[in-house]
Amino acid sequence: MRLHVADHPLITHKLTVLRDKSTPSPVFRQLTEELVTLLAYEATRNVQVEPVEIETPVTVTQGVRISEPRPLVVPILRAGLGMLEGMVKLLPTAEVGFLGMLRDEKTLQPATYAERLPDDLSDRQCFVLDPMLATGGSLGAAIDFLFRRGAQDVTAICLLGAPEGVAAIEKQIGDRDVTLVLGALDERLNEKGYIVPGLGDAGDRLYGTV
Repeated sequence: MRLHVADHPLITHKLTVLRDKSTPSPVFRQLTEELVTLLAYEATRNVQVEPVEIETPVTVTQGVRISEPRPLVVPILRAGLGMLEGMVKLLPTAEVGFLGMLRDEKTLQPATYAERLPDDLSDRQCFVLDPMLATGGSLGAAIDFLFRRGAQDVTAICLLGAPEGVAAIEKQIGDRDVTLVLGALDERLNEKGYIVPGLGDAGDRLYGTV
């Protein structure tokens, strides 16, 4: 597994505002979108491209375009939806799938309750969006789901991660091709499985407590 923790003052600044419990939901949503776009630059460093010939106003030249089959962006519902717009702004030709993962607050184990994905993900680069990598349960289950569908190259983008979650993902994936991109690696998990210092429940802060 390749781990990249972003080290950029703009990312740190935006995360600081996200962590502040007084930041209202509209600002939280806007900053999440901006953060994902910044993180996506690193996450798409190895996106597959193919050569293409174009004509500029001056001459004919070679460039590149995103290869087929197109990349697949998979937000984990519901909180991952808050990251989707920031990702597709940078990668507008990507296709979008959805995966619903729910964590049992007592056992901390994930369960899949919804999915909208192609049946065959062979040769597809998949980008999974999940704001918080805490225990690693939901993200690990999502990665397993994609590999069972034939994915061979998965990149996960998270705003924050805990060392326990990173270790769990690394142990689970074995020798499969997975890249993990984090906005920050926090200190630890508390007894309730929340990231410390963290930013609270990302889904609730994005959309409220319904």
